[in-house]
Amino acid sequence: MLDERWIRSLHVESMRHADLHEEREPHVLFQASTIGALLDGAFEGDLSFAELAEHGDLGLGTLNHLDGEMIALDGEFFRADVDGNATRIEADERTPFAVVTAFEPAIDEQLPEEELSHEELLSRLDELVPEDASSCAIRLDGRFDLVRARSVPRQEPPYRPLTEVVAEQHVFELADAAGTMLGFRFPAYAEGIEVSGYHLHFISEDRSRGGHVLGSRGAGRLRVAVDPSSDLHVELPAGVELADPDLAASTHAAVERVERLR
Repeated sequence: MLDERWIRSLHVESMRHADLHEEREPHVLFQASTIGALLDGAFEGDLSFAELAEHGDLGLGTLNHLDGEMIALDGEFFRADVDGNATRIEADERTPFAVVTAFEPAIDEQLPEEELSHEELLSRLDELVPEDASSCAIRLDGRFDLVRARSVPRQEPPYRPLTEVVAEQHVFELADAAGTMLGFRFPAYAEGIEVSGYHLHFISEDRSRGGHVLGSRGAGRLRVAVDPSSDLHVELPAGVELADPDLAASTHAAVERVERLR
């Protein structure tokens, strides 16, 4: 059963693979599987990137076998490998976890020209997001003095929990990096289905480097676009169910470790 708070502020619709081609409304987030399933080692999904592209042109996630960090931007899908090198993803490759949206920003602003720490940048984003937005997609374009990022090595069965896999993550720094930082902000009670708070990936302007963002230092004059949403459609692979209301609390420490580990 879903927590009633989801019903009030973030409308969640679950579906199976056979329902994927239903027409969707604008400002809707589409998600393959759940973060809880990924934490448990569900690293193989049945959704192809060709199918994922039907539901959005901006987003993030990973590939089967947890083979790198996925970045979706302007309808193109990229994989950032364990060394942060980015390459295009073939349409027939599949994902165990991804979130995308047909990006139509309601807010598009230029930040003032000033250096921002990562925490200051997130605070600025909080100020821009409408108070009644339970979740939103975010895109930041510009130059960063530094982006601290990570990716993880490809995994093979039998799969270990994600909390064990991240011990082998590769952390790297991209200096004087022009590009796009993108992702989502979800409410705290989303944890277990999604990552609460900000979940951001980065890809360079030339699409050659990228990864999961751990931190950044902005060079100023970043362009920020925000697409608020209150609807989340979740495709559930076989064997995966929506989390129960207590999962957010029980998975918080694990999510903190795998998503925000420095």
